[in-house]
Amino acid sequence: MIQLFLYLMFILIINLFNLSIYLMYKKIMIFIEFEFLKLSSIKLEYLILMDWLSMFFSLIVLMISFSVIIYSIEYMSGDYNINRFIFLVMLFVMFMIFMIISPNMVSILLGWDGLGLISYCLVIYYQNESSFNSGMVTVLTNRIGDSIILMLIGLMLINGSWNFMFYYQLNFLIMFLIMMASFTKSAQIPFSAWLPKAMAAPTPVSSLVHSSTLVTAGVYLLIRFNYLMKLNLKLMNFMMFISIMTLFMSGLCANLEFDFKKIIAFSTLSQLGVMIFCLSMGFIEISFFHLLTHAMFKCMLFMCAGIIIHNMILNQDIRYISMIFKNMPLVSMVFNCSTFSLCGIPFMSGFFSKDKILEMFMMNYFNKFMFMIMFFSMGLTISYSCRLMFYSFIMIPCLNIFCKFKSLKSLMFYSMMILFFMTIFMGFMLNWMIFSSKNLIFLSKELKLIIYMFLMGGILIGVNLLWISIKLKNLILMKNYFFFFINMWFLFIIYNMKMFEIMNFFKKKFFLIDLKWNEYLISFLIYSYLKKDFYMDLYNKNFYFILIIILYFFLMILY
Repeated sequence: MIQLFLYLMFILIINLFNLSIYLMYKKIMIFIEFEFLKLSSIKLEYLILMDWLSMFFSLIVLMISFSVIIYSIEYMSGDYNINRFIFLVMLFVMFMIFMIISPNMVSILLGWDGLGLISYCLVIYYQNESSFNSGMVTVLTNRIGDSIILMLIGLMLINGSWNFMFYYQLNFLIMFLIMMASFTKSAQIPFSAWLPKAMAAPTPVSSLVHSSTLVTAGVYLLIRFNYLMKLNLKLMNFMMFISIMTLFMSGLCANLEFDFKKIIAFSTLSQLGVMIFCLSMGFIEISFFHLLTHAMFKCMLFMCAGIIIHNMILNQDIRYISMIFKNMPLVSMVFNCSTFSLCGIPFMSGFFSKDKILEMFMMNYFNKFMFMIMFFSMGLTISYSCRLMFYSFIMIPCLNIFCKFKSLKSLMFYSMMILFFMTIFMGFMLNWMIFSSKNLIFLSKELKLIIYMFLMGGILIGVNLLWISIKLKNLILMKNYFFFFINMWFLFIIYNMKMFEIMNFFKKKFFLIDLKWNEYLISFLIYSYLKKDFYMDLYNKNFYFILIIILYFFLMILY
């Protein structure tokens, strides 16, 4: 069954590649419509949109899913429920494709809601207390986005159609709700706490979720609606501020974190901030370009992390993971290449997209605060990447944890090599295909070289951060700041302490709305009457009974 599915997926990848190239160069779009119900002027239909953007994204999702399933066959080989795991991954990919090819809000809900539910099943896969808690935070945050999509379906009914591709303008409320729904999936502030907690899932799930499926669903929705959001400058400025704060916060947290997978999760959060920041400037193609390149090297990062953790007896603390290059040289080479691509080292795939984003940012008019925090956040990205490489590959080992390592002929290694070559060559290939040579960038020599100045500064800070953090931790005043930054600006505490209070508050309010106020009032008075002392005077009992009957008839007259 799994072999047949992989074979069909491989054939679909080849066909999608040819179709996406054809649609890009011919500049055409294909609409396929299935109508189920027509009521007055509203049609319930399922639309399929086939343009180069949706086909390219579907191609990348299928390529990464193909590699992840091959990786999972060996990684999860000792698991009793491996067939259920592979089936959940297949469902996850199917719902993502449904969301990509849908230009209709009703049909988008199918993929959007399915992604949230299947992600919950994958996060709680190991069925322990930590995974259950992480799964509840993940599914509750995603349910906020699902409820917003339902509200959007009701609001867009006023316009007479759910096909958002045909709109030329929308009101501010609908656009704001679309932005907030995208923030829940792409884990922007204040919905960022679920992304590091989703690390409780198996490593193949993390590589799939954090590269091209769940977290990029929100970015993809913003890409589709960006031509409408450009009309509202206040909304774009708000999106820019939230994205730059997410980028800054995740960079600080990653530099102080010691969990191997959480550091890579924070890097995903920072790159999502970069994509949405680029969208807030109105550059759809560049943001989509970074989305594709990021999917490749981030999936490969998680795959390498899975092999390293697997060989280190499931240890995820980077303080006890060291000298990897001596014991796993080829895995170290692949991991370092993907990290260099994340940093934007020249001529790696991440360099073409990140360099283009920074150059287009410098060609626009922004104040000094935005300029400094953007480049400082980019420096933090390079800093935590160098810190991770220094701890894992160079630092003298604190513990000698060595065991039997995987053979280079394993399926895990073959799946990594597919993405490795894509990480090396995908950047300039997409750069030639998507962008024209007429897109010239006019920058002075100083502004062009400032990117590399921050790159070198980030490398120096990342290498020396161990001694800097030790010295700062000894200061009493800095301990509270460390606690603040490690806890994601207290977003974890808000989710842990206030979530149940908020849920109980809405539970009571919805209870009143559901029962209606007169039914609640009558039942409450009868309950209070029956709860009185049994030895109450008969006259008083009759008095209360008559009062309830009079009040009931009075309410009926009002109706």
